[in-house]
Amino acid sequence: MKHLLNPLDFSVEELNELLDLARDISNNPQKYSHACDGKKLATLFYEPSTRTRLSFEAAMLNLGGSVLGFSSANSSSASKGESVSDTIRVISCYADICAMRHPKEGAPMVAAQKSRIPVINAGDGGHQHPTQTLTDLMTIRELRGSLDNFTIGLCGDLKFGRTVHSLINSLIRYKNVKFILISPKELRVPDYIIDTLKENNVEYEEVEKLENVMPQLDILYMTRVQRERFFNEDEYLRMKDFYILNKEKMALAKEDMYVLHPLPRVNEISVEVDDDPRAAYFKQVQYGVYVRMALILTLLGLNK
Repeated sequence: MKHLLNPLDFSVEELNELLDLARDISNNPQKYSHACDGKKLATLFYEPSTRTRLSFEAAMLNLGGSVLGFSSANSSSASKGESVSDTIRVISCYADICAMRHPKEGAPMVAAQKSRIPVINAGDGGHQHPTQTLTDLMTIRELRGSLDNFTIGLCGDLKFGRTVHSLINSLIRYKNVKFILISPKELRVPDYIIDTLKENNVEYEEVEKLENVMPQLDILYMTRVQRERFFNEDEYLRMKDFYILNKEKMALAKEDMYVLHPLPRVNEISVEVDDDPRAAYFKQVQYGVYVRMALILTLLGLNK
């Protein structure tokens, strides 16, 4: 039985197969509309979510399956002190596969050790967000035609941004990908990410000013400053408007540079950018449904 806890749980070959399946689903949705008839997905969300939870639910419903679960720790027996291990043992009796989001790093791994059904990590604290990474990889591949040979700028909260950490770890396996890490000093990527880049001889650069590097970028991956990860409100307020992408900054970029964002955005991308044909973050949301459909089929062994 296979789980998805970390983007690296799939080899590059397995990822390519999954992304090919996601593309086929996007082109032929009716072909898959009954692929999960009789199957149940449990969504165990101990932390608030809109896109991730609803995209998992949409994915399973699009496949003909059904969904059960909870959308906050307060509406589950966790509020009574039930452990993750006990919860997953119970859920294994009700569902065929589960997606778990938890504020504590490693919680989905604990669940997987006790589970009798495949577990998907839907985000654990500031650690990993592998299904967002699959979404990001599909988006880049569909827009550019390849996951090789490009420069990506990751901008904003690179310290707590689990989407950033997962994406970097995945993209270093492809050829000639350069990273430009754009953040204030206080929100730089953790040392272990820099160590990983160095160990893999990957070209990277750390900068503070977004406008200085815009002309170099093929992909700009914007992130919000995550209020929920800050211990100090004043520190959050000081950081939250550090980067705002607007028409003036977009004018500095290549005509074929695409803007991605894992969402939700606060004000780091001005709404005036939404009409720019290079703004791909809402396409990214749609790709997220297709890639989660492909993932569910793969983990349930229904992808053949």
